[in-house]
Amino acid sequence: MIRPTVRVVGLGPAGAELMTQRASALLANAPVARLRTSRHPAADSFASVGSYDDLYESAESFDDLYRSIVDDLVRLASTSATGEVVYAVPGSPLVAERTVELLRERDVTVVVEPAVSVIDVACAALGRDPMTVGLRVVDALGPADALTGPGPLLVLQTYRPEILADVADRLDPATTVTLLHHLGLADAVVETRAARDLHAFPADHLTSLWIDETRDVGVAAREIVDLMRTLRRECPWDVEQTHDSLLRHLVEESYEALDALETLVREEPTPDAATIAHVEEELGDLLLQVIFHAELGDEMGRFDLRSIIEAQRAKLIGRHPHVFAGVRVEGAEEVAARWEVLKQAEKGRRSATEGVPLQLPGLTLYAKFLRHARSLGAVDLDLDRALAEARGALDEIGSDRGDGDGAWSRLADGLARAAALADVDLEGAVRARALALKAAIEDVERVR
Repeated sequence: MIRPTVRVVGLGPAGAELMTQRASALLANAPVARLRTSRHPAADSFASVGSYDDLYESAESFDDLYRSIVDDLVRLASTSATGEVVYAVPGSPLVAERTVELLRERDVTVVVEPAVSVIDVACAALGRDPMTVGLRVVDALGPADALTGPGPLLVLQTYRPEILADVADRLDPATTVTLLHHLGLADAVVETRAARDLHAFPADHLTSLWIDETRDVGVAAREIVDLMRTLRRECPWDVEQTHDSLLRHLVEESYEALDALETLVREEPTPDAATIAHVEEELGDLLLQVIFHAELGDEMGRFDLRSIIEAQRAKLIGRHPHVFAGVRVEGAEEVAARWEVLKQAEKGRRSATEGVPLQLPGLTLYAKFLRHARSLGAVDLDLDRALAEARGALDEIGSDRGDGDGAWSRLADGLARAAALADVDLEGAVRARALALKAAIEDVERVR
């Protein structure tokens, strides 16, 4: 039994003059033919051919629309005297045509006729060779990451101002975008503007976008890795560095980033622009240390920035089963407790304290161990009792009774435990008081 055939032709990206002669003849002479839509300049030459415009009005979604079109085409091909229906789509059947994809899944023979596409007219209008520039064609209605680099990108399905506005929201506002509107027609527009201004353009079904470059995280990461490699080749200081020689810089940059962030926190909710810029700079300096170590690891064939990022991504997914594996949790405390259990099992550790760097500052180290103890129920979690113990130790020290060293130890334990249980950064508070004392001293010095 011969399978019914759906022969798909393209109306081209503009008027009928951009259709192939074969496509025009097939559509004009076919006993049974359909247009996906008559809202196309070339469709005016085939006014007697029926369209699926009515389905556009009644369908609840594009997926429903396209499946309804395909169902009807299969029916027409199966009942046609010739066993064939000619189906005409805007542009080329091979570019962004979902109905053709769906037809290939059905029990019909699909014959696709060559056609001029929007890619052809866009590249011609801009004088670009798609192969030379590495053009990528993306759907504006596709996944959120469709507009990430590298470029250039030809963005299709931008048929309404609202879609242009959505595209603009996914780009850096200053990104340069070229609007391609009605290419091949007398009123063609090729206009360059910033992404922030896209929403004001009256887009329709013959509008698309060309973006030469998108500045996303991936592009930035690749460029800074390339820069690091250049420095490792050409800068005498960078050439000499090793993991060991960079250790102190990692510590210093960590503290400088911490200092900048503390300033930001103090100024919230309206931090100064200079503070924001300083945080960005210090976090960048800290990131550079990671990139430097990643490059050294890559040179030794051990690891690189990609493997570091992918390992971290896999770890985050594994440590968040309540997000990615349907596990139910009651709140943040249960998430933290599960994190420690998962971490211990993942690393094959016998104790939650394994892997805690003992070089951490004392208060930080105490708070970290206290969190582990809390998850095991191995510590008194009563804040009032911790404060009472601290007061008792102070009274004992003040009255010079008992073991002085023991009282100071109990005071330290009581204060540290009380601060951790109250979620107070005691070390940060001490640092803040030190900075306040410094400011007070400077005030006195200015007066004298």
